[in-house]
Amino acid sequence: METDLPLPDGRTLHVYDTGSGTPVFWHHGTPQIGAVPTPLLALQGIRWLSYDRPGYGGSTDSPGRTVGSAAADIAAIADSLGVTRFSVLGHSGGANHALACAALLPDRVTRCVSAAALAPFEPTDLDWWAGMVAPEELRASVVGREALAAQLAEGLFDENSFTAADHAAVSGGAWSDLGRNSDLATANGLGGMIDDDLAYVVPWGFSVEDIRCPTLLLHGVEDRVIPFSHGGWLAKHIPGATLRPSPSDGHISVLDRILDVVEWLHD
Repeated sequence: METDLPLPDGRTLHVYDTGSGTPVFWHHGTPQIGAVPTPLLALQGIRWLSYDRPGYGGSTDSPGRTVGSAAADIAAIADSLGVTRFSVLGHSGGANHALACAALLPDRVTRCVSAAALAPFEPTDLDWWAGMVAPEELRASVVGREALAAQLAEGLFDENSFTAADHAAVSGGAWSDLGRNSDLATANGLGGMIDDDLAYVVPWGFSVEDIRCPTLLLHGVEDRVIPFSHGGWLAKHIPGATLRPSPSDGHISVLDRILDVVEWLHD
């Protein structure tokens, strides 16, 4: 089921509600829409909830939003659906938005799974850029909106950012939905992508040290988009978090590991 949720501030969020069982909010990557990928929909016993982040698909844009802004939107969606408590799951940039919900909605989020998340921008104890094969997009984000828009307008993607396993996953593989969803996410412009990227390189609006729910961090050791060192940093700074390295996986293929831990999402 897909619905549009009007918010008091005049924005609209496009919401997805599929399946039955334990409620889990899916947080999509950059650029994507909120449609839950097919391999996740095939899992039994989960009610998948998700939304197009502001500026994507059917959701109104919200320039200047932070990563932490996601928590208020998720709370509004949950309230509209009568869902009190839920788990959160996110991939890539969406994983950071899942962490935001875990930190800012402590009475509602029961468990958090993060796959290939970024660490907060340039902490003193991490070389944030090391290992990124194609950091140009995020470097332009640091400069500002105009520089980022110009960078994205070139439409260049460095295929070396993906491992062979990543390419197989999105090219007719299990996660081929992501290619279609990426096209849909940018069909009406790059606003959502720009606001995502800008939010990653400024203060997030929360501290990962405040997360108290059980948190599982999945990260491919071969990830060339968001290096494994980011997952290691998060594991050190999120109290009680469990880091599960995946030696053979890159940025996309690590999604297969979610299928291995789905029972962990059930509270």
